[in-house]
Amino acid sequence: MEQIPAPFSGTGARRNEDIALDLMKFIASTTGVGKVGIATAGFSGTPAPKPEDYATTLLDLYTRCLKTVQGK
Repeated sequence: MEQIPAPFSGTGARRNEDIALDLMKFIASTTGVGKVGIATAGFSGTPAPKPEDYATTLLDLYTRCLKTVQGK
């Protein structure tokens, strides 16, 4: 398993924001949150999500991850 380098603070501790960001990346990549479907020829029936919707989804996920890491 790949090790994540600690920040250069000298303490070796990671900030909650960094942990929440890593958690968000993991969840988004493993669940496909916000991913656009594969383009196919013809009518697919579902419109492609807007970039704003994708950003909002990721920000909401990050907020949830941060609250979880902080224990709230």
